[in-house]
Amino acid sequence: MYALVDCNNFYASCERVFQPQFAGKPVAILSNNDGCVISRSEEAKAVGIPMGAPTFKIKELVKEKNVKLFSSNYPLYGDLSNRVMLILEQFTPNVEIYSIDEAFLTFDGLNVLDYHNYGIQMKTRIQKWVGIPVCIGFAPTKALCKVANKIAKKFQDKTQGVYLIDTDEKRIKALKWTKIEDVWGIGYQTQKKARLRNIKTALDFIAPQHEAWIKKEMGVVGLRLKCELEGKSVLNLEPIQDQKKSITTTRSFPKQISDFDLLRERVATFAAVCAEKLRKQNSCCHTIIVMLVIDKHTVETSKYYFNMAVTLPFATNSTLTIANAAIDILKKLHKGNENLKFKKAGVIVTELIDENKKQLQLFEEENPKHLALMKVMDRLNLKIGNTKVKLATQNLNLTWNMNQNYLSPKYTTNFKEILEIKCQ
Repeated sequence: MYALVDCNNFYASCERVFQPQFAGKPVAILSNNDGCVISRSEEAKAVGIPMGAPTFKIKELVKEKNVKLFSSNYPLYGDLSNRVMLILEQFTPNVEIYSIDEAFLTFDGLNVLDYHNYGIQMKTRIQKWVGIPVCIGFAPTKALCKVANKIAKKFQDKTQGVYLIDTDEKRIKALKWTKIEDVWGIGYQTQKKARLRNIKTALDFIAPQHEAWIKKEMGVVGLRLKCELEGKSVLNLEPIQDQKKSITTTRSFPKQISDFDLLRERVATFAAVCAEKLRKQNSCCHTIIVMLVIDKHTVETSKYYFNMAVTLPFATNSTLTIANAAIDILKKLHKGNENLKFKKAGVIVTELIDENKKQLQLFEEENPKHLALMKVMDRLNLKIGNTKVKLATQNLNLTWNMNQNYLSPKYTTNFKEILEIKCQ
């Protein structure tokens, strides 16, 4: 038996943990630079706040409906997510963290007599210990878990936020209720093609006459999904990855930038963040990619996205090496585009390897002093504050240069912003 644990309106719920006065009131979370809506409470959905809506377009609606806005506070969300996942590991050692607010579980080797009651225990403990509401779906496959979770969330009064698909009758009833666009793994284009074949529900999808079409349109992935919805488990829990396959740091600018010196400072900062993340997971990179994006609504040009990659002769996690390589790439991208104004930049490091498996080069190798310098730099930043020690190309008083006009305190990740309680 599998389970899917999904945190309800996770970002909004995180904000409400420390500001309970907003429980039951419309809450919306904004993206980087407070650009657009990326998460909404059920109350915000009810008053008509659209997902992805630009902030400037909903100002009047926010004021009229008294919607509480928050800038995205990812350190807080990430910490509360980790706390939820640690609680789940108390119920089973088999946990696959699927996203920041979702996890798949299996109960192999455990003698669970009543899954519904077991789910209530998980839900109650998470609510009590962390303050985050969750819904849980149990089923014999991961795809059916998604369906069960949607039912648990849709009918919380009847299900208590926990739903179990443990019979064929429940499975067929659930698939008949589930629209094809709500099926896990069915994208927008596939959904449109499916509706042309009169496939409107998940039950229609698994009908025998559609198997050839599924194989043609979706290949092996589609056939696996069909098996999962039929109750045949073919998707196991994914093993935990010790290392990321690539690391990306991108940000939109508050104002569009054309000046090379300003772009260089931002790219150097993004490169430094990538290098620090590499060292935290004890890995090195071979390839560095820099990208620049312009606002297609303000400039009439056929090209809006510029990127270039360089592969180093040796693997590295040195901030100096990665930043210098990124700046060299930026010079090439900027040349000939001096008049363009860029709204976004980013640095990507990829082709990662374990730093202990780094292959030495015969003719060209990184300066050995970098390793010792990076250790000192990381130790100082850890001791006196994050990013206090920077490269000369970076702005010493600036990290992200983002608009965060509605940012809440980092209650659990910054000691200076810890919640204060006055006892009288």
